[in-house]
Amino acid sequence: QVQLVESGGGAVQAGGSLRLSCAASGRTFSVGTMGWFRQTPGKEREFVAAISWSGGSTHYADSVKGRFTISRDNAKNTVYLQMNSLKPEDTTVYYCAASRSVSFSFPKIGTMGYEYDYWGQGTQVTVSS
Repeated sequence: QVQLVESGGGAVQAGGSLRLSCAASGRTFSVGTMGWFRQTPGKEREFVAAISWSGGSTHYADSVKGRFTISRDNAKNTVYLQMNSLKPEDTTVYYCAASRSVSFSFPKIGTMGYEYDYWGQGTQVTVSS
């Protein structure tokens, strides 16, 4: 099994920045592509960003492209989401996810929750106007 623990969420004013981290533990050798999703209660889960095991392939939702950057440090079994120019509509719970697949053929594959095998517990991000 793989455990994912997110950190770095919090409250920030519009235009501000936050960096989310997600640390994997357990059978980390099975972790390939990692991604970030977000979900507001009562709404569907939304893909945010994903990164292949090597870090050579990334993909972003149009709503965050140019503002968010995903990266990973395999030596630390950690994936990051740098969020800049935050907007009130970015307010929600952010979830880290990991897949056993080394890479996905973005965007056809890799943007749906069912394609990921492990999930974190979520971290709240609140952006005030």
